[in-house]
Amino acid sequence: MKIKPLSVNDAWKGRRYKSDEYKRYEHALLLLLPKIKLPEPPYRVSFEFGFSNTAADFDNPVKPLTDILQKKYGFNDKEILEATIRKINVIKGQEYFKVTIENLFNNSK
Repeated sequence: MKIKPLSVNDAWKGRRYKSDEYKRYEHALLLLLPKIKLPEPPYRVSFEFGFSNTAADFDNPVKPLTDILQKKYGFNDKEILEATIRKINVIKGQEYFKVTIENLFNNSK
């Protein structure tokens, strides 16, 4: 069966607004993320999320984090052509994330 993938933008009606929690998260990450120079696109991105809630969906943090990374590092997520997502169960209070952004073809970081 052929079916076009549904984007997040097409999945919801109307305008969505950032929550206060998202605004705090964005502000904190923009301050805490290191200053780095990205390789040339296209990109391969690896996400690793440590969740204390074993019921957490593995993909929920991807879009907000990707949007913040774009803002911090000045790239467009349309340049990400490959991604992996890994979910790790951790003890409450030990939650984390790791992100690696590489050139898709030469593994530059």
